[in-house]
Amino acid sequence: MAVITARFLKRGLQLFALVSLLGVVGLLIYSNAWQSTFEAVTRLHPGWALAMLALASLDWFGGGLRLWLLTKRVYRDTPFMPMVLSAGLNAWGALLTPSQTGGGPIQIFVMKRAGVPIPESTTSSLMSFVATVVFFAIVGPVAIVFGAGRSLEQHGIPLVSLSFLDLFRASAGVFAAIGALMLFIMVAPGLTARLFHAVIGWLERHRGEKMAKRVDDLRSGVDRMQDCMVAYIRTPLGLAATLGGVITSALAHANKLLAGWVVLRALGIHANLTDVLLVQTTIVFLLYFAPTPGASGIAEALSAALMSVYVPRDLLPAYTLLWRFTVSYATVGFGSYVFYRFLSGQLDRANAAAPAPELA
Repeated sequence: MAVITARFLKRGLQLFALVSLLGVVGLLIYSNAWQSTFEAVTRLHPGWALAMLALASLDWFGGGLRLWLLTKRVYRDTPFMPMVLSAGLNAWGALLTPSQTGGGPIQIFVMKRAGVPIPESTTSSLMSFVATVVFFAIVGPVAIVFGAGRSLEQHGIPLVSLSFLDLFRASAGVFAAIGALMLFIMVAPGLTARLFHAVIGWLERHRGEKMAKRVDDLRSGVDRMQDCMVAYIRTPLGLAATLGGVITSALAHANKLLAGWVVLRALGIHANLTDVLLVQTTIVFLLYFAPTPGASGIAEALSAALMSVYVPRDLLPAYTLLWRFTVSYATVGFGSYVFYRFLSGQLDRANAAAPAPELA
């Protein structure tokens, strides 16, 4: 399993790097801003450059704090630093796989190695996602109610008769639909468990003796997940842990929400924080399930298009490069180092132990 994961994520890393590089180079060619980009990057404000690094680290420490709070509710002996590692590698795996599909399995894998049983780690990972959906469902409407984004109504999207605010509302609707599904799973854990048991029964009947041997473990795992979900939603401590997960989602996603404004300040550009925050929230919504690793290519183009309201054309490549460093490149680079250290040479040992192919 570790060998397959390493190979798969190594390919994702290569694709992410290639497409991201092509996106930035394409933007440089389109804007003809090679010199201004170099000058802008070399003249960053030091304090704001440090703030970019601090934001990048919140993929690990903000996400780790949230995961630790949630997992502690269902597994008392949950250690803190391995949850930081799990959350960081979750973000890393999500960036290297289409539609972020690799993040959850990597997180559960690392949690299991830290001693958290799979039913508990799976349920707490699901609750982390629920906390994310609830957090964005709250932040977006509250920002609009308090007046953020009014100026964005004056800015439209090229070739489309929509304002940025219209785009935000449309993308928020997708999250609302996902939230409704998560709410169903939370309020009806018994029905959800019965659906899982039906699938397990089908596997037992149609997938032979090998699968039948695993059915008891699967059934007990589903029952334990149901108990964990009940512990989150039907007890005061569980509700408090869920609320804590929603609150700490602000830290877990701070790099994505604040990166745009911090990079603007690092480049010496002043802009309204609340309006930039709303644009960044829109970008997060639209990129959350992008079909390329880390939304590479799509993210560069979308961010440049939406942030062109604030960023002069000759600084757009520099802004895009620094923004991507804060929200993804830093995590991808450090996560790659941690992951391959984490595997401790398992891939090389497995390749060495594999039988040599027969020559025709």
